Amino acid sequence: MHTKKVLVAGATGYLGQYLVKELKQKGFWVRVLIRREAQKELFEGVDDYHLGSITNAHSIKGVTRGIDWVFSTIGITRQKDGMTYMDVDYQGNSNLLKEALKTRVDRFQYISAINGDELRHLKIFEAKELFVDELKNSGISYSIIRPNGFFSDMRDFLAMAKKGRVYLFGNGHFKLNPIHGADLAQACVEKMTLGIAEASIGGPEVFTQNELAQTALKAWKKPVQISHLPDWIRKLTIVLLRIFTSQKTYGPIEFFLTAMARNNVADPYGVRQLQDFFDAEVQRDKAT
Repeated sequence: MHTKKVLVAGATGYLGQYLVKELKQKGFWVRVLIRREAQKELFEGVDDYHLGSITNAHSIKGVTRGIDWVFSTIGITRQKDGMTYMDVDYQGNSNLLKEALKTRVDRFQYISAINGDELRHLKIFEAKELFVDELKNSGISYSIIRPNGFFSDMRDFLAMAKKGRVYLFGNGHFKLNPIHGADLAQACVEKMTLGIAEASIGGPEVFTQNELAQTALKAWKKPVQISHLPDWIRKLTIVLLRIFTSQKTYGPIEFFLTAMARNNVADPYGVRQLQDFFDAEVQRDKAT
């Protein structure tokens, strides 16, 4: 069996960098798509680079030539450079898919986010799930991963805890199981290898929001002080943001505030513990 040749798009992002490391450790031949020459320094042992941007279809011509599998973690949390979710999450990935189809790539994995299929009304998901539809209808063998929040996303709790108090909406009983990037990268490669069409993936520990707040406060060695705000404040905030700000501003906040009002528990995977991540972040903060 020949060594699988893979392309990683979004390789410079949080998950993308872990994905490249995992693929190299597993013996894959890896090409990464980068936008700037200087980004080569982010990687070790990568076999090939393609300089281009998925929002510019011409610049990625031939990016999938000779490639067996494509992994795309491309998506934006915060819109910048005048790019919208539709420009990047939908159109950019669509450009990449067209290249993959042209060169007869065997399989294409795309990373959306937890419950994306149920939350299409949110700006951040509208574009992601539109691409999911296109991928499913393309005829290519696909793998769609909907991960829970990353450990790195939980830094918001840590930032509040540093000041001694964590604010939550409602009673704080909603649950989630965030995942470390390295564990998620391992899961992505495993699901792709097994040919799993769709999977929702989270970390090994399930927390209520109250427990998450306690874990963050513990990392700072602070007494447990949690304030529960009435849920109408959360709802009103979303409405006001939609009226008075652009989707660039409200997109990520709308997603965060919506996610805070529901359970987000995905299939448990991995070994890394959130407390260890929080403790390491606190040590790093104290050292700077």
